[in-house]
Amino acid sequence: MDLFKAAITVRENAYAPYSDFQVGAAVRTISGKVFTGCNVENVAYPEGTCAEAGAIAAMIAAGEFEIAEILVVAGGASKVSPCGGCRQKIAEFAKADTPVYMADLAGDIEESTIGGLLPAGFGKEHLEVK
Repeated sequence: MDLFKAAITVRENAYAPYSDFQVGAAVRTISGKVFTGCNVENVAYPEGTCAEAGAIAAMIAAGEFEIAEILVVAGGASKVSPCGGCRQKIAEFAKADTPVYMADLAGDIEESTIGGLLPAGFGKEHLEVK
């Protein structure tokens, strides 16, 4: 899977001097383009950026607005899934059945969907006035 290769490659660029937990993400858009991101920590922990957020920002900067699939890879004891904030960010640009792949460094991949990871999520429809 080329998403895995892209995510594991960008993971090497992660800036994680505090947690030593490098994460890479790769997003494929509906046009077929792939965008990557890695986590960037900050000494003020809440000010860091997740890998998924970086990949989504690169996608938006390139003028793409719909995620076809996303893969996240990290080196922990188990596969890492997107955090709650990143699930919300992914949902902003994806359909409920959009695949979310979670991989370990060996390339073992688990699949879910953003709807499965964020059931009953907050969406645009909540902002509609009755």
